[in-house]
Amino acid sequence: MSEALGTTRPRPLALVTGASSGIGLELAKQFVEHNYDLVIAAEDDDVRTVAEDLSASGAVVRPIQVDLRDLEAVERLWAQASEGGRPVDAVVLNAGVGEGGPFVSTDLAEELDIIDLNVRSTVTLAKWALGDMAARNEGKMLITSSIAATMPGSYQAVYNASKSFLQSFAEALQEELKDTGITVTSLMPGPTETNFFHRAHMDDTKIGQMDKDNPAQVARQGFEALMKGRGRVVAGSVKTKAQEAANKVLPDKVKAAAHRLMAEPNSSEQNGGTR
Repeated sequence: MSEALGTTRPRPLALVTGASSGIGLELAKQFVEHNYDLVIAAEDDDVRTVAEDLSASGAVVRPIQVDLRDLEAVERLWAQASEGGRPVDAVVLNAGVGEGGPFVSTDLAEELDIIDLNVRSTVTLAKWALGDMAARNEGKMLITSSIAATMPGSYQAVYNASKSFLQSFAEALQEELKDTGITVTSLMPGPTETNFFHRAHMDDTKIGQMDKDNPAQVARQGFEALMKGRGRVVAGSVKTKAQEAANKVLPDKVKAAAHRLMAEPNSSEQNGGTR
């Protein structure tokens, strides 16, 4: 089991949400490798196993199993992460979820879950964490956006919109805090090899079947950007970086049509079958 958080350890402390798998897990590994103690949060039981594995390195890792779609649970998470007056030096707001399919037929409750988790919980945790950092005039925050923020998300309408919100939010915070000791970094991955597309019911889509970026590579690039205080990082492969660059100049209508080709249900079969 993970040991309790100490109050006299010299290590800095980081909070990582969505840390039981995928990019969040790899980000947690980066912090441990760089001598941080951790509070890791996720909704599933795996967060406890992850904490045990990470604490084997000597780091103090506290797992908190929490559903961040619940605002009261978000409040409890921050209270537990910051209890005892120990400063949280770095905060990674990474938890997120998506849902594929035509908006007119997807479940409304699942679309609202996207807003509650991706947007509402991020804004709430950022409010408390940045308030604490402002009192000390120091701290680092990473917000996981996406290159999805740069294009209308046909057949992922609410998800892409949530990431556009997060990207705008992060950039606004950067401007507000530019003369302080606080930095805010947006992490913009492309399609990454995680459970995201399966959970979003997109296994039958072209994007669900295509080769994707390595989450360890994405996390390493994100962590490096966070430590350097960079405003944003398009993380992953050269292909992902090229796509983001192209999205800067392509009209939204063209990007929406291209996204449809990748995310439309059964598009994997329309493009030569599944792998």
